[in-house]
Amino acid sequence: MACWYHEPNCMLENLVTEATLPASRNIDTLPTPQLLGVIHDADRTICDAIQPEIPRIAAAVDRISALLEAGGRLFYVGAGTSGRLGVLDASECPPTYHCPPEMLQGIIAGGDFALRHSVERAEDNPDQGRADLAAKALSSRDAVLGIAASGRTPYVVGALEYARSLNAFTASLSSVPQPAIGAIADVSIAVVTGPEVITGSTRMRAGTATKLVLNMISTGVMIRLGYVYGNLMVNVEPTNGKLEDRARRIIAEAAGVDYARAAALLTEAGSVRAAIVMQKLGVTRQEAEARLLSASGRLRAALGENGA
Repeated sequence: MACWYHEPNCMLENLVTEATLPASRNIDTLPTPQLLGVIHDADRTICDAIQPEIPRIAAAVDRISALLEAGGRLFYVGAGTSGRLGVLDASECPPTYHCPPEMLQGIIAGGDFALRHSVERAEDNPDQGRADLAAKALSSRDAVLGIAASGRTPYVVGALEYARSLNAFTASLSSVPQPAIGAIADVSIAVVTGPEVITGSTRMRAGTATKLVLNMISTGVMIRLGYVYGNLMVNVEPTNGKLEDRARRIIAEAAGVDYARAAALLTEAGSVRAAIVMQKLGVTRQEAEARLLSASGRLRAALGENGA
C-alpha cells in the first residue's frame, strides 16, 4: 500500500508543488501589469513540461481506447481541482462526440456537491475512493485515471488500489516527480510544472497542465475510436441551432458540397456520417448506414479510404 504522509516523497513540505517560486516572492508589491506578467511567464513553461510525458500519455490513450472499444469505461478520479477538471473533461465528451455518457465518467471526492463547494476532508478518505468506484460496478474491463497534483491524495490512492485489485487498467496524472500514486498505476504521467505563483495553489500551473493532459487523453481516445474524420467531429449530434449549423458545415467540408446541399443531406441522412457516405459514394441512406455499421462507425473505413 502506498503511503500518503510519512515517506519523504509524500510529505507536503518536500513536494515541488509546495515550494516557493522565487519570481513571485514579492508579487503582492508589484503593479498589476507586472504581477500578471509573473503569472504569464510561469504559465509559459507548462507545455514544455508536458512534452517528455507524451510517450506515457500515448500508452494510456492506446490502452484506454482498446478497453472502451470492447465496451469498457474510463473513470477519472480526483479531489478538489483535480476532481473538478476530471468531471469537466468527461462531461464535455458526449455533446462533442455523441459518445454514451457512461463511457467517460468523472468522480470527485465529496460527490457532486464538491463541484461547487469545498469539501476538503473528503480527499483524506481512501476508503471512500474505493467505495465510489465499487458503486460504479468497476471491473477488469474498465480503466481508472487517478488525478492528484501532489501525487499522494488518499482518496485517489484508495481508488487506484481498488482498481488494481480488480485488474482494471490504471493510470495516474500528477505534477511531481516520482508520485506515490505512480507506484500504484500501470502508467504514471508526471508533468512536473514546478512551484506555483501563489505557493501551494495547484489550481494554477498544475491545474492548467492537468486540463491540457486530460484534453489530450480524451481527444486521443475519441480519435482512436473513430469519432473523428480528419479533424472534424463527425459524430456530433445536431441537438441545437449551433450544433445543427456545425453539422452542416462539417458535411460541406468533408463531402465537398455547398452549405445548402449539406443541409439537405443532413435532413435526408439523419446523421453527419451517413450524409457524408451518401454523398461521397453515391449511395442511399440505408446503404450508408449499413456501411457504417460494418465499419463499427468509423467513417474512413466505411468510405474505403487509406488510413482506415
